[in-house]
Amino acid sequence: MSGSQQQVDLVVRTIAQAAVDNEKYFGDLDAVVGDGDFGYSLARGFETVLAGWDDVDRSDIGTFLKKTGMMITARIGGTSGPIWGTAFMRAGMTAGATDTLTGNQVVAMLRAAIEGIKARGQSDVGDKTLLDVLVPVTDRLEAEVAAGADAGQALSAMADTAREAAEATADMVARRGRASYTGERSKGSVDAGAMGVAVIIGRINEAWQTEGWQTEGAS
Repeated sequence: MSGSQQQVDLVVRTIAQAAVDNEKYFGDLDAVVGDGDFGYSLARGFETVLAGWDDVDRSDIGTFLKKTGMMITARIGGTSGPIWGTAFMRAGMTAGATDTLTGNQVVAMLRAAIEGIKARGQSDVGDKTLLDVLVPVTDRLEAEVAAGADAGQALSAMADTAREAAEATADMVARRGRASYTGERSKGSVDAGAMGVAVIIGRINEAWQTEGWQTEGAS
């Protein structure tokens, strides 16, 4: 499994478009026990990424991801901006100055993003946040890479794991963010950030199955 700048472009652009397209859905999820601004904040941040798409520095994959993270941090308010921006910047720092990525490098980038989110949000798995999807999805990717899966197979498996993990947050009590103010009342509804990550991974999987193969061999 390997990826090129072209494939990274496809993934990041799909993330941005999914965030914009699902603004209302993510907001509705967040409004159940949160302040309801998750969808709005995420959409505004990724709109900025799409608007400046052609001008982002693509000297290498690491630079591209770090610049994208800076744009997100600058535009998204509240807690979402620093968290999502940190994830992109940590992933970019781990990728470094390269124009190709192996599956193991992508796993390392996701692990770095996770550690950045944990530090920035003072949160961990079990707190009913996006980490409750991001961590099991990264574990699944690592297992798929070890088993020799190609990118399409790995993404399909990750999408399944993401959806299951997001649904499982309905049984949790929120311990971080505005939802934590509601205590036990936060049980019974999925976490907006966790479901947001699951929806985005699902869109990446769909995009890869239809377009990703066209870029294979480009690295």
